[in-house]
Amino acid sequence: MSSAFPEISRIPYEGPQSKNPLAFKHYQATELVEGRTMKDWLRFSVVYWHTFRNRLSDPFGAGTAIRPWDDGTESVVNAQNRARVAFEFIEKLGAPYYAFHDRDVAPEGATLRESNKNLDAVVKVLKAEQKRTGIKLLWGTACLFAHPRYAHGAATSCNADVFAYAGAQVKKALEVTHELGGEGYVFWGGREGYATLWNTNMKRELDHLARFLHLAVDYKKQIGFKGQFYIEPKPKEPTKHQYDSDAAACLNFLREYDLIDHLKLNLETNHATLAGHTMQHELEVAAAAGALGSIDANTGDAMLGWDTDQFPTDIYLTTQCMLSIMKAGGLTTGGVNFDAKVRRESFEPVDLFYAHIGGMDAFARGLKIAAAIRQDGRLEKFVKQRYSSYDSGIGAKIEAGTVGFKDLETYILKKGEAAPNTSGRQEMLENLINEFI
Repeated sequence: MSSAFPEISRIPYEGPQSKNPLAFKHYQATELVEGRTMKDWLRFSVVYWHTFRNRLSDPFGAGTAIRPWDDGTESVVNAQNRARVAFEFIEKLGAPYYAFHDRDVAPEGATLRESNKNLDAVVKVLKAEQKRTGIKLLWGTACLFAHPRYAHGAATSCNADVFAYAGAQVKKALEVTHELGGEGYVFWGGREGYATLWNTNMKRELDHLARFLHLAVDYKKQIGFKGQFYIEPKPKEPTKHQYDSDAAACLNFLREYDLIDHLKLNLETNHATLAGHTMQHELEVAAAAGALGSIDANTGDAMLGWDTDQFPTDIYLTTQCMLSIMKAGGLTTGGVNFDAKVRRESFEPVDLFYAHIGGMDAFARGLKIAAAIRQDGRLEKFVKQRYSSYDSGIGAKIEAGTVGFKDLETYILKKGEAAPNTSGRQEMLENLINEFI
């Protein structure tokens, strides 16, 4: 097969002084940060759906994407050729991972049997390309939201046949992910929610969703798949309300239905902001529960109220992400997955490189800045000091669970009044962060 990007070679690292838009200024895969390479800290992944399937259309206009390698058909041959192009791109970019939905890599057939056959044909190419390049599958997933059959949801559909179809589709997607050596599998409930409560039995739908995930856990064990399961929070769009609305809601659901030991969270910035949170908030919620698994790296537009899936270029954002991730010990099975698409006006193939280079450099800068903040120690020292009243005395007893309300009453009656509060120093800390950025 001829090159899809004949004028582009492997993207080099040229350092911060470089003016070459096709070179990394900050991401150097082998550079050590706190004893680990950038490649290991960041575990970059290219998504198949936005990068190789998105035609850059919007509700007001047709797609603008120029993709010379794509003949515009839904044939298996075209899908196989597209897979080879994808690996050429990822190899030249230097990313170690990719991720996909089943219906992104292979066309859906008239029946499930035909869809599975199509998927198997493309998986042969994916497996060969993985072997040729050394690029790995970060995670797979099933598209349980695009087809009209999923209009009312998949696992939460009011139609039992749709639940069954979704189960069969996930079964195959799990098998394929396992075959390709995937390091994880994501459940994104694109339509697992409701448009109106007038026609919804919420309790029954939540029970069905939990049943579906338990069935997946059981099948994972049956086939010997060792990869990590993830659930991905998102509050709305396309539904009015999705059951996996944010990190806290997902954790509550997993605990309630005895799934907390089987799934971690795959967090996305644009989903966090749609839920009214920062990405840092979602990361801290997940990490505190030991459930931080992976992230979808993108951002939204503060002026727009929907999931724009833009590439991350905000250094404050990437610094916040990496501070939380490094504090949690890093991403072990997950990665920094670019669930982002180029803008409709950025329609040439080279724009795919510019976008990913920018995102990778932004996270590399965030990593280096976060490491510098940690080495400096002033931020950590301030936070530690702020909670120092719990390190001894009554605070230590509270945390140890050795006092009750009567003990607390006795303590305060004897003391007379609580010790005065100290300032939170928010502005000082914001200035401190600015020293590094």
